[in-house]
Amino acid sequence: MSFREIFKKIKKNKNFMYGVPFLILMVAGSFGLQKFSELRYKYSRQQTITPEEMELIGVNMKKPEDVTIEREFEKITKLDIENWENIRGPRPWEENVD
Repeated sequence: MSFREIFKKIKKNKNFMYGVPFLILMVAGSFGLQKFSELRYKYSRQQTITPEEMELIGVNMKKPEDVTIEREFEKITKLDIENWENIRGPRPWEENVD
């Protein structure tokens, strides 16, 4: 049996005809996507802002220790949930009637 005859038998096999190109595509595609995503993050223009820089531009963020479960519970208990009215907002196709 020569190499040519073996190759003809393998070439007629459906697993070889459809499976091998599919696996090659999947493996090569994963490496290609890896390179593209690496470029995306390598050359992104997004920069992180430190808390000191945020104070300079005037953004006040709550510190995690300022918010506690007890304080949030107190805010919720102060809400009047017994007396409320459900008001439906206008739909885009309805006229704005006051």
